[in-house]
Amino acid sequence: MQVEIKAPYLLFLGDEPEQSHAKTAMGIAYWRPESCAGQLRLPGSGVDLGLPEMTPAEAAQAGARSLIWGVAGVGGKMPRHWIPSLFEAVDAGLDIVAGTHSSLRSIPGLADAADRAGVSLIDIRNPPAGLPVGTGAKRSGRRLLMVGTDCVVGKKYTALAVAKEMVDRGMNADFRATGQTGIMIAGSGLPIDAVVSDFVSGAAEVLSPDNTDDHWDVIEGQGSLFHPGYAAVTLGLMHGSQPDAFVVCHQAGRTMIDAFPGFPLPTIPELIEHTIINGRLTNAAIRCVGVSINTSGLSADARAACLAGISAETGLPSVDPVATGVAPIVDHIVDTFK
Repeated sequence: MQVEIKAPYLLFLGDEPEQSHAKTAMGIAYWRPESCAGQLRLPGSGVDLGLPEMTPAEAAQAGARSLIWGVAGVGGKMPRHWIPSLFEAVDAGLDIVAGTHSSLRSIPGLADAADRAGVSLIDIRNPPAGLPVGTGAKRSGRRLLMVGTDCVVGKKYTALAVAKEMVDRGMNADFRATGQTGIMIAGSGLPIDAVVSDFVSGAAEVLSPDNTDDHWDVIEGQGSLFHPGYAAVTLGLMHGSQPDAFVVCHQAGRTMIDAFPGFPLPTIPELIEHTIINGRLTNAAIRCVGVSINTSGLSADARAACLAGISAETGLPSVDPVATGVAPIVDHIVDTFK
């Protein structure tokens, strides 16, 4: 699934109060800063990307070509009071790109307005037709999957950082996007959580097909095996990916599933154990090769102590993909898969 998004972008944040739900805008601003012209926030927004504040008309005048819906809340819905901003973007001549479960063309009048303005409405969560049921058949090449203790703990950031580190070293590797933000960043991928459940593992097989023996597909993870709402997509992605290796992703200090009170996060050793048990269905040799921790809420000293403690507990390299980089994990992968 290839996606063409015209740059520069105006990142729409609405009045979203939580940074964790603005992960699409934050991810694009971090990984594609050269393509970001500004941000559009409504009164009450709790998220600031540090980009210039712009209306759609101001963004278009500054050269922006697309408005990207930068929020991914629970269920992927579009708040009604945000919709007028989309019509303003269309009137300003901007394409609109969204990764919500609700289609842009389902908004009354928006498609007609876009057609009149000659702009495009691009729904990222629109998987291609004809995806197969998974087969479990062994494929050539290597695969590295990110798995999380919860949603929004750094699976995408870790996968992008690992893929970049591999490529920078001259390794044969590709980032494989499985969510709307990753697809927007990479320009291709499959929106796994929008695939009918019977075809999730097959979609993951399509996403990471046969390749040369030295090739690594670095696959963005989704959800968590311990998530009461999203564990199904996590398991299907794992079975279809057939990972030779996986990296555990976690946010320091988080103890409960976000937005699901009463559901505690697993410990990192528990997640490693359950991932290996479930992953052996399609790859008996699956193994954990590292732990990635979002330590953005910690001081430098606390970060160092946290990462050292996890490494001592697991016997694996432990990193923060932003603060420390992922070189120790790639070193371990190189040593493990000689």
